[in-house]
Amino acid sequence: MVSIVITTKNAEEFIADCIKSVVNSNYIKEGGKVEIILVDNHSTDKTVEIAKSFGVKTFIKGPERSAQRNYGVEMAFGEIVGILDVDMTLSETVISECVEIFENNENIKAVYVPEKIFGEGFFNKVRNFERSFYNATVIDGARFFRRESFLQIGGFDISLNGTEDWDIDRRIKNIGEVSIIKSNLFHHENHNLKKYIIKKSYYASNFDNYFKKWGFDEITKKQFGFYYRYFGVFIEKGKWKKLFAHPLLSFSMYFLLFLRGCVFILSKFNISKKESVYNLLDVNIREWIEKEKNIAFLEIKSSLS
Repeated sequence: MVSIVITTKNAEEFIADCIKSVVNSNYIKEGGKVEIILVDNHSTDKTVEIAKSFGVKTFIKGPERSAQRNYGVEMAFGEIVGILDVDMTLSETVISECVEIFENNENIKAVYVPEKIFGEGFFNKVRNFERSFYNATVIDGARFFRRESFLQIGGFDISLNGTEDWDIDRRIKNIGEVSIIKSNLFHHENHNLKKYIIKKSYYASNFDNYFKKWGFDEITKKQFGFYYRYFGVFIEKGKWKKLFAHPLLSFSMYFLLFLRGCVFILSKFNISKKESVYNLLDVNIREWIEKEKNIAFLEIKSSLS
């Protein structure tokens, strides 16, 4: 059996699509057994009600998603567990591909699932472009685990928030191998720049716990260091070709990386709190998008003249 654990808090707009993507998987259609477990952090909307209408097992647990995920895995009966955020959906073959990998190699303890960012507007197109470079790198995090292995390493570290995926990724690799499938999951973020900066500033304020746990070894240096985060991950294994194939997306991505670097620096001065970072940076996403579109238009016009 496969158990899919979904964590939620006031997510009535996403929960139905998330559940449907699991129910419509090829693995279930071909007779495989899947249970869906929802662990909700005291929602005040109809999230739980909607989940129950699909026959999903529901539990109430907080305070953060790591504790929710751990509880969901503890309640699971499947030998394989998949961890989903509620704004994610699976393509039809994700579960079957993961199961096949686990069944064919007992040394595999976890599996990466390539992620695509879904959302409206140019900003989310840039985010999807950036995310495509991270699959199965130290900036990625596994989504499917052998339940036994997950429990063996103690699950997610509840003292971490924003880096918990990197942390469990490191620990699962200490006891076995990891692999990656070809099928995608879709992350329906649909952020604008303001929401994105606020989200990243919240995570940045919690980085110190990760540093205290892991120090500044080679992996940490890659995850937070200038060279790998701004160059290495984008050029390794021939990925540099995408940068030249999509110059506008590449330029815009580096602008976004610059802003994220500012958030990290500001977090060291305790400025990185909620909307204060966004207000301090004073960035207007619409002006930025229009500027980039105008640059692209002028480049195309120049090349045609």
